Amino acid sequence: MAVEDIDDLPKNPANYTALTPLWFLERAAQVHPKRKSVIHGALRYTWDQTYERCRRLASALARRSIGPGKTVAVVAPNVPAAYEAHFGVPMAGAVINCVNIRLDARTIAFLLDHSQAAAVLVDQEFFLLLHEALRLIGQKRGAGFRVPVLVVIGDETCERANLERALSHGALEYEEFLAEGDPAFAWRAPDDEWQSISLGYTSGTTSNPKGVVLSHRGAYLGSIGASLAWDVADGCVYLWTLPMFHCNGWCNTWAMAAFCGTNVCLRQVTAKGIFSAIAEHGVTHFSAAPVVLNAIIHSPEEDRAAIRRGVHVMTAGAAPPASVLLAMEEQGFRVTHTYGLSETYGPSTVCAWKEEWDSLPLAERAGLKARQGVRYLALEGLEVVNPDTMAPVPADGASVGEVVMRGNMVMKGYLKNPDANRECFRGGWFHSGDLAVKHRDGYIEIKDRAKDIIISGGENISSLEVENAIYGHPRVLEASVVARPDERWGESPCAFITLKPSPQHEGNNAFDDDCGLGEEIIRYCRARLPGYMVPRSVVFGPLPKTATGKIQKHILRAKVKEMGPVPSSKL
Repeated sequence: MAVEDIDDLPKNPANYTALTPLWFLERAAQVHPKRKSVIHGALRYTWDQTYERCRRLASALARRSIGPGKTVAVVAPNVPAAYEAHFGVPMAGAVINCVNIRLDARTIAFLLDHSQAAAVLVDQEFFLLLHEALRLIGQKRGAGFRVPVLVVIGDETCERANLERALSHGALEYEEFLAEGDPAFAWRAPDDEWQSISLGYTSGTTSNPKGVVLSHRGAYLGSIGASLAWDVADGCVYLWTLPMFHCNGWCNTWAMAAFCGTNVCLRQVTAKGIFSAIAEHGVTHFSAAPVVLNAIIHSPEEDRAAIRRGVHVMTAGAAPPASVLLAMEEQGFRVTHTYGLSETYGPSTVCAWKEEWDSLPLAERAGLKARQGVRYLALEGLEVVNPDTMAPVPADGASVGEVVMRGNMVMKGYLKNPDANRECFRGGWFHSGDLAVKHRDGYIEIKDRAKDIIISGGENISSLEVENAIYGHPRVLEASVVARPDERWGESPCAFITLKPSPQHEGNNAFDDDCGLGEEIIRYCRARLPGYMVPRSVVFGPLPKTATGKIQKHILRAKVKEMGPVPSSKL
């Protein structure tokens, strides 16, 4: 028998407040006002100072009528202003749009035009790039185009000439812009936690980028979920190796305030800079794509510094080879492997570690850790399904299906793109486009992107499986495998490889095929893979990458198209 009126208790201001990560900053300033919040070069800020600076930013924006329904773009590397914008912009009620600094002017023009940016905070080094993007928008829109409020971020570690150039074009200097704001600005949390907090754009390798819209609620839960996934504790010291413009730094921008940690900004990411920062500031945590881990592993001795063992590393962005995870563990780092997308606030699954795995050999542990794992606590649904029937695949570690998610860590949707929203939310789940298997313990393992599967002679080949085999070769630093047209098989694997430096090839990754290394790698794969999965062509050289270290396979696909098909006579 139901209890009468048990659910007839309405929300009121005393028992309900919209979730938003903005409260994290207010609390950090109250609990640890004099603890270091942000470090950048010689700059040091405390949490009370950061809270004041963010309120000044919010106030300065609000005075220019930039608030709810408006977007503010940030074109900057990992500098204090980029961190402050994650709080200051939404404190004004506006939506932050962190722009990838490696994009060209044409793409940035599309993003700013599509999002109708009301203001742009731009680092001095990227002002000319922004200026060209705005010129392109003006060319497209004509006399009716209204230039957004431009605020240039100065940096003492850079040449002042770039700052002066920006100021001469009418940009406002960031510190002066903050000075206009009220340090006690009475910001308001959103009335509705579904209100948008962030806009980020997908890579758009085959068409215009899609704008991923995230909510205050999702950002709050995503920040907590991310922190719980890898033992973040009060007072941690987080090194910004991951770009803040990538999924809002995987929600760590907000999470560091929740745990009153210290943010160490790294403007340019190098292995030497990482080791130096860890040693100097006592870094406890950092995040990085596998390519950055690879750089750490293979960094020369002169770039290293003595650091304590046990620094926590979260990796995602691409499936890491087991060999990379193994090498990081051997060097004393504690790696947490996660997986996610821009559409899921960054990582939303984790390879949650089990105590019974501790006694396994190191190589076997690395293989287990290479799996993408289980859902975050803040993600309510994760499944591998047949995309046509939506039926879950068997948990046998062999049946391949599409990874789908649902819950509070899934985006609101794509901005101004109803067709894409209908497609990606088909069947009541978010469709990732990633192909995976589910193991008997419920852990998922990504096999490939749907578009990266190679179909050779009717057989489906996972490019990741081939890459993992190649990474085991002692001369291989990086590898990426794509489909190449093949006269006999329709398609066959083509391996693009960057070699480790060696005395014979110092400073040069090109390789003379007469030396036979290409054929040696093919033989190496043949001993470890089924015959149909072995690459039939190998190309040596540097691999193109995104700002977050992902290898740009669409560029490699364009290269194999130029190369033409593998002739049927080739062994």
